[in-house]
Amino acid sequence: MTTQTHHTQVAIIGAGPSGLLLGHLLDQAGISNIIVERADRDYVLARIRAGILEQGFVDLVKQAGVHHRMEKEGKVHHGFDIALYGQRTRIDLTRLTDGQSVMCYGQTEITRDMTEAREQKGLPTFYTCHDVALSDVQASPVVTFEQNGQQHRITCDYVAGCDGFHGVSRRTIPEHKRTEHERVYPFGWLGLLSDTPPVADELIYCKTHRGFALASMRSDTRSRYYLQVPVTDDVKNWSDDAFWDELKKRLPEDLAQQLVTGPSIEKSIAPLRSFVCEPMQYGKLFLVGDAAHIVPPTGAKGLNLAASDVSTLYQLLDRHYNRQDKDAPYRYSEIALRRVWHAERFSWWMSNMLHDFDQTQVNGMEKLTFDRFMQSELDFYLSHEEGQKVIARQYVGLPYEAID
Repeated sequence: MTTQTHHTQVAIIGAGPSGLLLGHLLDQAGISNIIVERADRDYVLARIRAGILEQGFVDLVKQAGVHHRMEKEGKVHHGFDIALYGQRTRIDLTRLTDGQSVMCYGQTEITRDMTEAREQKGLPTFYTCHDVALSDVQASPVVTFEQNGQQHRITCDYVAGCDGFHGVSRRTIPEHKRTEHERVYPFGWLGLLSDTPPVADELIYCKTHRGFALASMRSDTRSRYYLQVPVTDDVKNWSDDAFWDELKKRLPEDLAQQLVTGPSIEKSIAPLRSFVCEPMQYGKLFLVGDAAHIVPPTGAKGLNLAASDVSTLYQLLDRHYNRQDKDAPYRYSEIALRRVWHAERFSWWMSNMLHDFDQTQVNGMEKLTFDRFMQSELDFYLSHEEGQKVIARQYVGLPYEAID
């Protein structure tokens, strides 16, 4: 069997939003790129993910030129609620952060916008790729894969690993060359998507004696709700009726009474973990997004943190190719990790504040003591404007680091 050979400046592994966004930005800078994706196109476009976007992400999408539908259909959120045992406190993002906000626009829609724009530009993307492998990433990177019975070989200057936690990119780095930090939480999020109007115009994070809940949305007519459940639970144990009944028990009473229910479009349980791989690069291979780090979804940082990786890598590659800064790419891990650890801490903190831990002990502390400690700390933050500012500034996202 013959092997088809390709050459590009940057090979991107993964056709999710981070890989697509990076590809568009590189193309605008005149940097050639090829995307390799192990799943098929329809599967990629159907994946259900979160959709709260920091302003930095929105600005990157605009810079990439694929923002038109997002600006038309996305909903700007100027705040959100935290309900502590039924008592709601609004975090006024715009007031507390001197005018900043977030946007609600589903990751599925972002992926579709960028996929279609890439196809319109005729930029090369390979789907349904098997046996993807990376070699010689410290000197002259090569990506090989098989697609529809045809062997392919891509030679390139650099590889961007945007292929997620289970992808091949991170595993390409020898184990003795990487340090992985991980915490797995003893609960998951049972999520339900439905074509029903949201119970509120903004997100509501609920801490209750029955566990955490989140009321979110994708549009004026599509809602996304979450319940904290044991990580060992099975989604088959949850009928739609059972989900709605439990959600009503965890929402503040006034919202529970006006909740509109309906059949689920999608229902799944996602485990929660905090994870960081250091360093985020190995030679000419860069890890982007979930390939390098995972955050619990409590702080809405997963996709946004991937976007900050994209911003950093794009700027460094632009300096390398267009400003002849040969050393720029090797600053990637150092710069990216600074923001990663800030987001990891905020997501960990929000998760500890809002979830119920079922163990007898949590972090070596008796559960009752731990719960009282967390309730007291969260009550302090919500009761003082200084505390609300800390939450708000982290929630809207820290500024991207400028590359000088």
